[in-house]
Amino acid sequence: MVIPEKLLEVLKQDGVVAIATLGQDGPHMVNTWNSYIRLTEDGRLLIPAGYMQQTEANVAFNHQVLVTLGSAKVAGRHGPGTGFLIKGQAAFLASGPDFETLKAKFAWVRATLAITPESITQTL
Repeated sequence: MVIPEKLLEVLKQDGVVAIATLGQDGPHMVNTWNSYIRLTEDGRLLIPAGYMQQTEANVAFNHQVLVTLGSAKVAGRHGPGTGFLIKGQAAFLASGPDFETLKAKFAWVRATLAITPESITQTL
């Protein structure tokens, strides 16, 4: 999937990211930072996981995730600030090139949350 230019701008700014999963016990949300996300050449999002145990358990149960992120510093459709909703499939990786990419940047990483977007919607 092609990542929209506006989303690439958002990823360069400070901001919080919300990741929603659904497990046997219901929905769960966790946060990370825009600046932690790395993109692969094929359009996947790589997110370092230090804790995220509940998120990992939920992804093992149901691979679907929702991710929201944004920045007040990037112009949106109606003025300052924009945001995105990403729907996709997730997997936790504890080895391999995607894991090593993040481990080199974030020494505390225990796994990589890899998200393959199915849709990316600008919400603001």
